[in-house]
Amino acid sequence: MPSSPPHSQKSSRVLDFKPYALLIFTALCWGGNVVAGQLAIGEVSPLVIVFLRWVLVAGFLLAFNGRKLLAAWPILRQKLGMLLLMAALGFTGFNALFYLAAHYTRGVNIGIIQGTMPALVLLGAVIFYRSRVSLLQGLGLLATMLGVVVVAAGGDLARLAALSLNAGDLIMLFACILYAGYAVALKRRPQVSAMVFFTALSVIAMISSFPLVIYEQASGALVWPTWYGWLVVAYVALFPSFLAQIAFIRGVELIGPARAGVFVNLVPVFAALLAVLILSEPFELYHAVALALVLGGIAVAESRKAKAL
Repeated sequence: MPSSPPHSQKSSRVLDFKPYALLIFTALCWGGNVVAGQLAIGEVSPLVIVFLRWVLVAGFLLAFNGRKLLAAWPILRQKLGMLLLMAALGFTGFNALFYLAAHYTRGVNIGIIQGTMPALVLLGAVIFYRSRVSLLQGLGLLATMLGVVVVAAGGDLARLAALSLNAGDLIMLFACILYAGYAVALKRRPQVSAMVFFTALSVIAMISSFPLVIYEQASGALVWPTWYGWLVVAYVALFPSFLAQIAFIRGVELIGPARAGVFVNLVPVFAALLAVLILSEPFELYHAVALALVLGGIAVAESRKAKAL
């Protein structure tokens, strides 16, 4: 009778699976954020969600990392301008536009457009770091952008000719551009632990989102959460903003950023499926075409990188 594998081998197998489970969980949480944005309509206004989200996350992180944050302040202060910009655009700006877009377009559209982020990050690396792009990466980027155009046009090329595009889709695309800028800047982030860095950005995001609430109040659009709205805020703070971020950080530590980044491609898949299942949104043929273009384009763009790992 063969002997059972040593405990170390069993642990190794568990560890082999762990990063993939963490990263799939991350993508599922971020896909669920699309549904949360739709469910929030009428229950809590977009900019209030952003503010409360970061109040809860920053408060929790400070409770556990406050001393570490103070100890790392001399290092963080050297790149304070970068931190302010990354948090204001990547955290506050992206989320404000994300929840605003939910008022003008469907969750399926938001999920698919969100899938352009890896391609936008690649484009940003070319612009700011002069990274070299292979022919396959260029074709993948083109296919991904074409997928966004298909979604924005609602599958109707006549709308493109008349420049009649969905405002929500365009808002979401701009939000993705902001987050891609944040992701590109991560290459030059201060050399502190990931959790301390995340805590610092969360505090800045909380502060920078407060003026947006004042603006929403002044414009008469502010809606404080109903009891249902608080459930949405709680989900957004706990899952997409906190647990998913921690899971992603740990996944990156285990298998590296390049391989971990590929799992972001699952976000539009989960978002589209959840929008259909939970929101009962129709999944039309042009959505399938756009999703195939976005995911296929990313797969092509990543193929050379995968071989180099």
